[in-house]
Amino acid sequence: MKITGKTLIGPSIGAILIILLTILFKDSIYFSFLIVIALVISAIPFVLVVAHDSKIQKEKDARFLEFTRDLVENVKTGTPINRAIMNLMKRDYGPLTAHILKLGNQINLGISIEKALGIFAIDTKSPVISRSVSLISEAQKAGGDIVTILDSVSSSVNQTETLKKEQKAAVYNLVVQGYIIFLVFIIILIVLNHYILPLTSDLGGGNGFSVSSSSASNSPPMDLSKPLFGLLITQSFFAGLVIGKISEGNLRSGIKHSFILVTLALLLSTGADLLLGATP
Repeated sequence: MKITGKTLIGPSIGAILIILLTILFKDSIYFSFLIVIALVISAIPFVLVVAHDSKIQKEKDARFLEFTRDLVENVKTGTPINRAIMNLMKRDYGPLTAHILKLGNQINLGISIEKALGIFAIDTKSPVISRSVSLISEAQKAGGDIVTILDSVSSSVNQTETLKKEQKAAVYNLVVQGYIIFLVFIIILIVLNHYILPLTSDLGGGNGFSVSSSSASNSPPMDLSKPLFGLLITQSFFAGLVIGKISEGNLRSGIKHSFILVTLALLLSTGADLLLGATP
């Protein structure tokens, strides 16, 4: 993903908000919570761009299936594949239209179909399209039955898209369980930080109970709150990536899940500090 003006809007707004909040609410009990909100706002444009790019890429794969089917129908009538591609230039294939138009223009300018298809595969940045185009190019160079090859490519792309939909439906429950488990994890850490760790502050004190370990006396129990917070953020980020990998097959799709989980972790953690009292 290229860094554009849209991706810089969020960090710019976030930086301005953080400066203003530091000036106006530095000594306020709401300061940490407001800083978290500013950080979330600053990350939203980046996450939206990643999600939009992922959606466009999926639509390209789906539209390529439509393109291959139309190509098969044209070639079956006896039209050469290069002429069939040029016949499809003006059809609407959504986000794939611009790439098909470029492909047809290159063939029209005399560029070999193998080279034009190679550029087409690179431009679309899709593994599915790259594999299909490679088969078409090899069949064209070998002089085999191009109709049979195109038919096989179309069937393969169709099967791939069907398997993706089935996989997404099959792992939906796992994704929901992942979110529920993470919410339980957040609640456990909040309870641990605000109710259980404070009880350990009496260790080594009076009441007839003492701890002789020098490390325990030199390290206050409440110092564990910061490592727990770091653990919470780390867990939320990588749990989101894992959910994306399981549900959609790539880590990039997990960025939106990581954003949601990190946002939940930050808001719930700082909100708990605000309502229950931050640990000393």
